[in-house]
Amino acid sequence: MAEEKSFPMTADGKAKLEQELEDLRLVRRPEVINRIKIARSYGDLSENSEYESAKDEQAFVEGRISQIETMLQYAVIIDNEDVATDEVSMGREITFQELPDEEPESYTIVGESESDPLSGKISNESPMAKGLLGHKVGDTVEIEIPNGSMKVKILSVK
Repeated sequence: MAEEKSFPMTADGKAKLEQELEDLRLVRRPEVINRIKIARSYGDLSENSEYESAKDEQAFVEGRISQIETMLQYAVIIDNEDVATDEVSMGREITFQELPDEEPESYTIVGESESDPLSGKISNESPMAKGLLGHKVGDTVEIEIPNGSMKVKILSVK
């Protein structure tokens, strides 16, 4: 039997997914059902773009509900209690500097379900996070990225 994938995430990330699931179930799903009912009342469904649009949105909403339910069912909350405070691990904010002289950058390493690089959250599955995980403040790390490699120095871990 295939092993189920786990979804590592922070407690905050799990709470956000639970909120999104509640919104999808209690707000978006009923809205879409209502749109379908209205569109059906227009008659011939074969040329009814409102109906097609509503059915497409319904498929998206139901797919996202299913996806979130699976992620929550197999969620693994990140626990850093046994990890040294200066060690890079999931759920922590890492500040590093690309060598030789780039500006420092800060990111929080989260599970892929929470990833949002524009908000400073990178997936633990990303090349950058994989290269940093397990290293400590002061370490210089060579990270393999899709277009080569880069050297970074870890400045802080929060």
